[in-house]
Amino acid sequence: AVALWQGIVNGDLMSHFWITFYETMAGFVFGALFGLVMGALIAQFTLVERTLYPYVVAFQTLPKVAIAPIIVIWFGYGVTSKIVITATIAFFPVLANTIVGLRAAPQEQIELMVAFTASRWQVFKMARFPQALPYIFVGLDVAIVLSVIGAIVGEFVGSQAGLGYMILQRNFSMDMAGVFAILVILSVLGIGLHMLVNHIQRRVVFWMESAHDRVIGA
Repeated sequence: AVALWQGIVNGDLMSHFWITFYETMAGFVFGALFGLVMGALIAQFTLVERTLYPYVVAFQTLPKVAIAPIIVIWFGYGVTSKIVITATIAFFPVLANTIVGLRAAPQEQIELMVAFTASRWQVFKMARFPQALPYIFVGLDVAIVLSVIGAIVGEFVGSQAGLGYMILQRNFSMDMAGVFAILVILSVLGIGLHMLVNHIQRRVVFWMESAHDRVIGA
């Protein structure tokens, strides 16, 4: 607690915190957008699924800790490499949940819309995408928490700033109190981002009943 308070007061922790926060959010946004687009293409077009999805799965099986040094060499020691590493970690949960969600629409509903001459885009917009939103938000929730880990992994591999960089420095100096102070900040960051995604989900997917409501209604 003393180390945490001292780090906040002198501004050292907060300056590094904002760097890690920026890397986390930027990587999450890029990874989530790419996962949404790729998931929509794979779910909509069988040819894309057959040609691209096996390679996506193969890439996901690669340990990110192993390829992180390669990404740092390619993109440098700045924030760009950390954003790329974070995006690669956030990408797959959104992709997988998007595919499952877009395929969860009732077949009878889709057949009815097709019978009324609905186009592929209309079926996607009115049936598949609304049905997929709860699944997508589950993927976003997982991805935004993993994004914090991605940013820290990138800073472990090679960085000059950020909370991961501070953890390494304090480990070298055997400052365990300082390390735990940083871990507390990372935990609070993860909880806060998780609550933010849940709050947005409640606003966007407003037609979904909560588990509490379903129990009372029963």
